[in-house]
Amino acid sequence: MTEYHELANRIERGEIKALSIKQPYPHHIFYDGKDVENRDWATRGRGWFIVHAGVSKTEIDKDDPKEAAMPRGGVVGMARIVDCVEQMDSSWFFGKYGFVLKDAFPLPLIPCRGMLGFFALGPDVCKRVAAAVRSSQLSSDQCGGGA
Repeated sequence: MTEYHELANRIERGEIKALSIKQPYPHHIFYDGKDVENRDWATRGRGWFIVHAGVSKTEIDKDDPKEAAMPRGGVVGMARIVDCVEQMDSSWFFGKYGFVLKDAFPLPLIPCRGMLGFFALGPDVCKRVAAAVRSSQLSSDQCGGGA
């Protein structure tokens, strides 16, 4: 729990950047074991980032009600980047570069605008994300889960 408390504090201070990812890929990260985020560019960054689901519906199967209902247009969770690779033994890897992901967890949608690349969220959004992380961790601890 201490790790998540410190993570929430870092978010609140604006130290954690966000990355916008089109749905359904955030959903796959949180619920289907997607362990890599494919990009045309590399990153040297490692550590936690905030997952923002973009508003675009270009990747969504519009005939699939489940995909059409996936949250978009805001923060939807968090994950850690542990490596950036050009090859990976994962069925999810298909990009020029892959950000290898660990410890992903969803959060309730917190509406906000996205941007290209890693970006800073405004102070109000950071406070709301930090509160959601704290609340998420409390729920996980109460259910016998936890970090």
